[in-house]
Amino acid sequence: MATQFDVNYRRLVTLGDGARVLLRLLTAADRQALLDLYAPTTAEDARYMRPDVRNPKIVESWIDDLDYDKVLPLVAVVGERMVGNTTLHFGAGPTRHLAEIHIFLAKDFRRRGLGVQMIQTHIELARRRGLHFIHGQIVTDQANVIKAFQQMGFQIKCTLDNFFMMPDGDARDTVLVVFKLVPERNEF
Repeated sequence: MATQFDVNYRRLVTLGDGARVLLRLLTAADRQALLDLYAPTTAEDARYMRPDVRNPKIVESWIDDLDYDKVLPLVAVVGERMVGNTTLHFGAGPTRHLAEIHIFLAKDFRRRGLGVQMIQTHIELARRRGLHFIHGQIVTDQANVIKAFQQMGFQIKCTLDNFFMMPDGDARDTVLVVFKLVPERNEF
């Protein structure tokens, strides 16, 4: 359940190159900034994304359907410009202890440490909510992304053959990465 802490969350981070970035939750006032973040998405980048983020109606629906108890969207802002968006998609019922993570960064903010800062922030927020695991699926073509998740403590649990279908119908393998939020209890 979203708390006042979640709604008011703010974290100022400094990237290795000195850039200062504000991390906070997405709000209804961010409609245009969110559209602007996804507008320059290339066809190549869009191939690896589940929804077609080049369609403004899809991006606008994220604002229209904003519900922090279903999806917790964290954005990165520099000045007035949104430069990143990560989301935790919460499970329900028997998967209520899980959340799936998605990430998107503006091209000029990739490989600068922002993704790590955003994912670490979502790990902190997930712990506050009492979640047990964060997981993600990454197409095996994206070896650098897989490596980055592993460096943050995510473990590869399995490879799912032909699990992701590209827009052209070509199927790709994905790896399931998992971050454990709570320690195992080895009680006797």
